[in-house]
Amino acid sequence: MGRGLGLLLALSLAGCAEVQEATGVATQQDLLQLRQEMMAAQSAQRGKVDADSIAAQVDKRVREQTSEQDRKVTTLNRQIDSLNDTVTSLSGRVDELNSKLDVMNRLLRGAAPAAGAAAAAPPRPAPGAGGAPSGSAPGATPGAPAGAPSGAAPGPVAVAPSRPTTGSLQPQDIYQAAYIDFSKGSYSLAIAGFREFLRRYPDHELAGSAQYWIGEAYLSLARGFSDASQNDKASESLEQAVQEFKKVQANYPRADKVPTALYKEALALIDLKQPTLAQARLQYLVDNFPRAEETSLARERLTTLKNTPR
Repeated sequence: MGRGLGLLLALSLAGCAEVQEATGVATQQDLLQLRQEMMAAQSAQRGKVDADSIAAQVDKRVREQTSEQDRKVTTLNRQIDSLNDTVTSLSGRVDELNSKLDVMNRLLRGAAPAAGAAAAAPPRPAPGAGGAPSGSAPGATPGAPAGAPSGAAPGPVAVAPSRPTTGSLQPQDIYQAAYIDFSKGSYSLAIAGFREFLRRYPDHELAGSAQYWIGEAYLSLARGFSDASQNDKASESLEQAVQEFKKVQANYPRADKVPTALYKEALALIDLKQPTLAQARLQYLVDNFPRAEETSLARERLTTLKNTPR
């Protein structure tokens, strides 16, 4: 830019010289115009420098603001993710509480499903009916509503008016409501119902069966999680099933469900890749319950386990 001004000055002087040669005198006006042009050029140069500086500052400020906005957006996204996790956790808790509340409401209403089963008792006098899965009839039969075995048509009509009130709620009603949930595949509700039964009536003749069905419900949950490829949850449910099946023998050694619980415990241990423990439980079943229906199945499983390389 300096060279340009020098060249401009030289040209201007050259022009003045030509004027001087032509007129013989360089006028004061020519010099004044030359100075003005030089000042204008210098002002334009300073303006360009100022403009470049301002543009750089603006660009720097924009980058800083953009970076700050990005940090704020990242922070907000993390907060949103944290809130979503909290909402998910709370939703799961609400679902669990709703399930328990549903069980309690039905119990307080006099176990409506069980009452319905009592009203329909005359058409199905045979014990163990109701479409229960294999092995369920022995546990479900004692849980039938009171008055059902009478077989007389007028019987339930006379008993029905005494059932609606909470004070007349019978142990069989709670057991039957939980068993109906199990048979429908509502395993979480069934677990809550059977636990409520055991809490209220730990010494009842159906307590051993109730404990068994809790283990069976966890075993069914594990199969569902496994089918959905949720292996961690499947393992947790299997481990819980093992613990619940153990309680059948530990707390109710005379219960009819002890052999079945031993066999199902062994199956859960096999699924958990614990064949040594499974073999020990099966051997205990064979040695102590030789006449049980599950004993022949236990022997077959034992043979398979012994012949399987480890």
